[in-house]
Amino acid sequence: MYQQDAHANELSFHTPGTNQSWGGRFSEPTDAFVERFTASVGFDQRLALQDIQGSIAHATMLARVGVLTDDERDAIINGLGEIRGEIERGEFQWSVKLEDVHMNIEARLTDRIGITGKKLHTGRSRNDQVATDIRLFLRDEIDVVEAELIRLRQGLIALAEREADTIMPGFTHLQTAQPVTFGHHLLAWQEMLARDHERLLDCRKRVNVMPLGAAALAGTTYPIDRHVTAELLGFERPAENSLDAVSDRDFAIEFASVASILLMHLSRMSEELVLWTSAQFQFIDLPDRFCTGSSIMPQKKNPDVPELVRGKTGRVYGHLMGLLTLMKSQPLAYNKDNQEDKEPLFDTLDTVRDCLKAFADMVPAIESRKASMYEAARRGFSTATDLADYLVRRGVAFRDAHEIVGQSVAFGLREGKDLSEMSLDELRQFSDVIEQDVFEVLTLEGSVAARNHIGGTAPDQVRAAASRARQALAALERRA
Repeated sequence: MYQQDAHANELSFHTPGTNQSWGGRFSEPTDAFVERFTASVGFDQRLALQDIQGSIAHATMLARVGVLTDDERDAIINGLGEIRGEIERGEFQWSVKLEDVHMNIEARLTDRIGITGKKLHTGRSRNDQVATDIRLFLRDEIDVVEAELIRLRQGLIALAEREADTIMPGFTHLQTAQPVTFGHHLLAWQEMLARDHERLLDCRKRVNVMPLGAAALAGTTYPIDRHVTAELLGFERPAENSLDAVSDRDFAIEFASVASILLMHLSRMSEELVLWTSAQFQFIDLPDRFCTGSSIMPQKKNPDVPELVRGKTGRVYGHLMGLLTLMKSQPLAYNKDNQEDKEPLFDTLDTVRDCLKAFADMVPAIESRKASMYEAARRGFSTATDLADYLVRRGVAFRDAHEIVGQSVAFGLREGKDLSEMSLDELRQFSDVIEQDVFEVLTLEGSVAARNHIGGTAPDQVRAAASRARQALAALERRA
C-alpha cells in the first residue's frame, strides 16, 4: 500500500502498523503482546546518551569519507544535540512501538530534520550499534565504579595508619590464633581491593574495543573508515572480525566476573564488621547513620549496611551465571537473546557502585574499641606460637617445642591463666631452658613487634605498608 511517511516527508511503500525500520517485508502488524514482549526501550533507554555519542561519531566519519555531505552531517549532529537536551531534561517521549532506544532516537531525529535523519543509519546496523552503545556505557560506568573503589581504598589506608598500634586477635577457624594489629587487618582488606582494582582496569581494556562498522554481521559496502570512528569515540581500536564484533558479550561477562569477586571481598569484610559490632565481640562501633534499630527491641543497633552488602553479593553472582547461560548456546552472529544482556549488566553496575559508595562512606568512620580488642587478644593463648619460637631459638626442636607449649596451655586452662600471667617457675616446669626474658615475647606488644618484616604485623611495618599502598594507588591513578 502507498502511504505518506510523515517523518520523512516523502512517499514510501509501507504496511500500516508495522515497524518503520523493518516493516517493508511484512504483510501484517506485530501482535500487540509480542510488540511489548520484544521491546527493550523500557530498559535500554539508559544507553541514550551513548547512542547519541556513537551516532555523532558515525555521522562525522560518513561525512569525512564522502557518504554524507557536510550540511547533512551538521543537520544530523545538531538534531542529535537537541534530542540529547530533550532526554536530559526528561522531555523525550519514548515509544514501545519503536522497540528500542536506537529507533526512538532515529525516529525523533527524522521528525526534526526530515529525510536526512534516515541517512544516519547508512553503513551500520542495530547489531553493531547496540554493541557499541553497551561498550561505551560500560566504559563510562567502570570509570564511576573505579572512582568509588579508589575512595574506599584511600579510606582503608588512612584508617590502617591510624590503627597501626591497635592490638587485636588474629583468627583462624574463627578461633584466636595470634595477636595482630587492627591496621594490619585493614590492610589485608586493602590488598583484596587492590587486586580488584587491577582486574577492573584490565577488564576496561577489553571493553574499549569498537564494534561499529561490523554492520549486521558482515561489514558494509560503504567506504567507511573505522579507525576514524574509533578515534572519535575514544576506543583503543576497531574490533577485528565483524561476526565476533556483533555477537560478543565477553566484556559484559568479564565485568560481571570482576564484580562478583569484588562483591565477594566486600561480603567477607561485611561478615567481619557484623561480627565485630556484636555484643559478643565489641571490637568496633559503626556510626548510627549506617545502622538501624528494631521495631520491637529498643536496645538494638543493627549493622544494616554491611548486612545488605553481604546479601547483594548473591544478586551479582546470579547475574554472572545468567549472562554465562545467555551466551552458552548462541550461534554466530547476533541473536535476539542478546537483548537479555542489558538488565543484568545494568543491575550489576548499580549494585557494585552503590555497595562501594556505602563502604567508602562508612569505613573511614569506623571507631575501634581498643580495650575490647586487647582483652580478646589476651585471651585464648594467642602468644603460644611466640613461646614455641622462643624455645626453638634456645635449641629445642620445633616438634618438642610444640609439645612443651601444648602442656603449658593445658596447665593454663586448668589454672585459668594466660601464658603471660604464669610465673617463671610455672613455665620452667615444662622446660628448664626458659628464662626471665621469655616475658618479652609473651606480651601482646612483644608478639606483634617481633614480626618486623615486610608483610608482618609490627606497627612500623603496618605504617610502611600503608605508605606503599598509597604510593601504588597513586601510580595506578596516574596510569589510568
